[in-house]
Amino acid sequence: MSDDQTNQVGIEQASEYQDRSINCVDCGEAFIWTVGEQVFFHDKGLQNEPKRCKPCKQAKNDRLAAISLAQSAGIKQRIEVTVMCAQCHEETTVPFYPSQGRPVYCRACFIAARAMTASA
Repeated sequence: MSDDQTNQVGIEQASEYQDRSINCVDCGEAFIWTVGEQVFFHDKGLQNEPKRCKPCKQAKNDRLAAISLAQSAGIKQRIEVTVMCAQCHEETTVPFYPSQGRPVYCRACFIAARAMTASA
């Protein structure tokens, strides 16, 4: 295929897509998933659309790299993640990365909820 034919195929594929606005799962901000990025995902056979904006994706990759480096060096790493309590809405820190879609509680609310389930 000549370069002109390859460019024509790329243009035809790009016309099937439109820029899309997606909300980042980490920061909640909207970001644009461009036509070019969509074509790239399609060409690579990637099925799922991105969940994070570029800064949050970079921050996640940096966290994972730091964890991997610490593990390979045999260093025990203690983390603290700042979150909002799902019950009292106060800002608190937890020693883990919260799972997407699961509530996170401050220490007082967690102990109270655990005491209620133990007595029930």
